[in-house]
Amino acid sequence: MRILVLFAHPLETSFVAALHARIVETLCGRGHEVDDLDLYAERFDPVLSRQTLIDYLDPVANRARVGPYVERLLAAEALVLVSPVWHDGFPAILKGYFDRVFLPGVSFKVDQHGVFSPTLLNIKRLAAVCLYGADRRRTAHVGDPVRHFVMRGLAENAPCARCEYIALYDMDAATPQRRAQYLKRVTRSFSAW
Repeated sequence: MRILVLFAHPLETSFVAALHARIVETLCGRGHEVDDLDLYAERFDPVLSRQTLIDYLDPVANRARVGPYVERLLAAEALVLVSPVWHDGFPAILKGYFDRVFLPGVSFKVDQHGVFSPTLLNIKRLAAVCLYGADRRRTAHVGDPVRHFVMRGLAENAPCARCEYIALYDMDAATPQRRAQYLKRVTRSFSAW
């Protein structure tokens, strides 16, 4: 399977970076073709410019600035997100990826009546590995917007995808043992792909 891994963390020595490396290693070890997209390393521009917004509903023009990223997404059969959750959301660079790449004509279409239809039928599996600084109770209190975005918003764009969400809450207080257990959990999950 061809898998696009979206990684969003600026620090290569972080626990998120270690998880990312393990996921890529595990998927490659299972014989998958992995397209490893490190948004920070590739210096992805997350800013939705004025002109991009003007061109948003034009499927030819809206791809002009992000064509290679669109092609990578459309070539994938699975999508894996690896990211921290900061201030109840994705890092700006990952949010910007969704704003700029999940475009009309790419991840959905809108008909003449304004009816939305998903178009990422190529994506058969979707997984997110997200690490929260806040604990689960506090995150639930605000509605866990990242989980909802992945399991409802992204999944809606890829209706054929089997979805999985693997979260570590209260990362800021996680002991080395708890991190090791989480790393094992993530490895087990992707070893089954």
